[in-house]
Amino acid sequence: MSNLVEDLDGAVANGQLLESSRENIVNHLAGATSPVAEAAVTELVEAGEWGELNDRFYKTLAFGTGGLRGRTIGKVLTKAEEGKGGPNERPEFPCVGSATMNFYNVGRAIRGMVAYVKKHFEAERLALPDGHPQKGITRKPVFAFAHDTRHFSRDFAEFCGRICNDLGCDAYLFVGARATPQVSFLIRELKLDAGVVLTASHNPWHDNGFKAYFNQGSQLVEPHATGVINEVDAITSEAYDVLPEAEQGKLIIVGAEADRRYMDKLKTTLLRPELLEGGESTKVVFTSIHGTGGHIAVPMLREMGFEVLTVPEQEVQDGRFPTVASPTPENAAALQMGVELAEKEGAEIVIGTDPDCDRMGVVVRDDHGKMQILNGNQTGTLMEWYRVKTMFDSGVLNDSNRSRAVVVKTYVTSPLQNKIAEKFGINVVDTLTGFKFICDKLQKYEDGIPVDKYEGDYRDLSEDESRRLRLEYSRFFVFGGEESYGYMGGDYVRDKDGNMATVMFAEIAAYARSVGKSVAGLLDDIYREYGFHQEVNKSVVMEGAEGAAQIASLAKSYSENHPTDFAGVKVANVRDFATNTYEDAEGDEVPKQGMLMVDMEDGNAFAVRPSGTEPKIKYYLFGNDEPTQDLASSQARVAEGLDALWLAIEEDMKQRLA
Repeated sequence: MSNLVEDLDGAVANGQLLESSRENIVNHLAGATSPVAEAAVTELVEAGEWGELNDRFYKTLAFGTGGLRGRTIGKVLTKAEEGKGGPNERPEFPCVGSATMNFYNVGRAIRGMVAYVKKHFEAERLALPDGHPQKGITRKPVFAFAHDTRHFSRDFAEFCGRICNDLGCDAYLFVGARATPQVSFLIRELKLDAGVVLTASHNPWHDNGFKAYFNQGSQLVEPHATGVINEVDAITSEAYDVLPEAEQGKLIIVGAEADRRYMDKLKTTLLRPELLEGGESTKVVFTSIHGTGGHIAVPMLREMGFEVLTVPEQEVQDGRFPTVASPTPENAAALQMGVELAEKEGAEIVIGTDPDCDRMGVVVRDDHGKMQILNGNQTGTLMEWYRVKTMFDSGVLNDSNRSRAVVVKTYVTSPLQNKIAEKFGINVVDTLTGFKFICDKLQKYEDGIPVDKYEGDYRDLSEDESRRLRLEYSRFFVFGGEESYGYMGGDYVRDKDGNMATVMFAEIAAYARSVGKSVAGLLDDIYREYGFHQEVNKSVVMEGAEGAAQIASLAKSYSENHPTDFAGVKVANVRDFATNTYEDAEGDEVPKQGMLMVDMEDGNAFAVRPSGTEPKIKYYLFGNDEPTQDLASSQARVAEGLDALWLAIEEDMKQRLA
């Protein structure tokens, strides 16, 4: 390896290789046990692929809004990684790197989680008062694992399960690819200690990821996130000591029975199941975009009485996602094959989910029968409006308990949802981006119920009983969502849920038919009552080491030099979540995050934040108009204002990067 180090040192001296990359390469190879690591690095060095080496090694993976994410397939594929190859053009081995998703980094991540979970569990046990029945109980920690359809996802999941077993933990592993929310549900249902989903969610095909969940079924929040990271950072080698066989854990495969329990729980999300009884069946096109969504969503829709058509080409579970440029329902093109099938078969709506089925997008017919794609804000607004309205119509919510009802959304989700909730007199809490922050609120509401008010475990209660308790003693979660196509309408899952969203949206479609309207027509009615709102989301992709430096530079510039005007319009207010301390509507301190929110004097606004899961910086633009029956004029005015604002933001961004 000495010659290799000399080559690396020479590249650093010549400005071809970052010092951080050199350090991470040396450390990675020192801790790696697979010969593929050194072979791949040597290939790249000999080929002079310094840019690729920087992209792979400029950093070590760190937890963002969704855990670990990075490339599994390098831009430059080495012969060592390609090996004998695998199914669907998959290389034999994932790409080598400290900033990539491979067995080295996945192994460190799960070993760090195991170490933290063991310490946390033992600390909780020792903290119990003397004489407590659980004080003297010791047991093996228990994990749950699931995966999507990406390259290496199953391999990573089985690998994690094996490490858990080796280190003295039991592990539940789904028999095949399953949706991310099913792990959250399984953790809560079986009262497990932690879980992991091997997925990069909606990211491009060449990525993979490691979504980490704790014992309440939600993704890691503080102090657990930092605790796990510290344990991971302490691990510098792939090698580990396997416990004696008698102390090892066991692997439990789960499948149809767990699916059935989850589906039965999904049915409790329906507010008016009678809308689905009898009458003409609504025809729906569903696409999983080569992912996991069809496994639950399709049979659920059929059980609800819908006639379901699927897109045959996109039913194939293929980690390349071959029919789309990007496997996310956020992109209209990903739903185009579904739209074409809907037009051919006369279907009313198209529903699509991303590979791990935590996000859902829809296309609906308008009042003229034309297909109209809804963005994440529009879909979430419809769901919130319907659920709030229906709960008041049915008497679940009323004047005496509305003060305990709450909608939880992210700061960058449409303020129209704030207006709807406020008109009904219920609370709204805005959180940072990342569904774990919404779910952290749900845990607060659960913990707010006095334990002497119910018997057994909260998670075992019926939906009716848990709702009664929350409305009487704590806060009742009505709806939660984020603009990036993530939604939730119940607290039995602690993450955004594409299956739950499918159920909720299908009910809206049934309601629209029952009142003789289109779904798009319902949305127009909302605009007429509350004012037209439009949100435009823009992303600037900056990949690799160079891109990461640009994103960091932009974030620093925005924080140190707040904008003062755009296109001749002055800035009215700036909220800098990176440097200032804020409290949410419930008085809880908002964690620091690199996000800037800017209010303009003309009523428009925008936010900017680096993505926590992808190599991009994201901009969120907000515009609105007063209530009017002339929606076309409102749309034109708002669109013109946002177009001008974005052009000004782009120019400002270029100057900040110059």
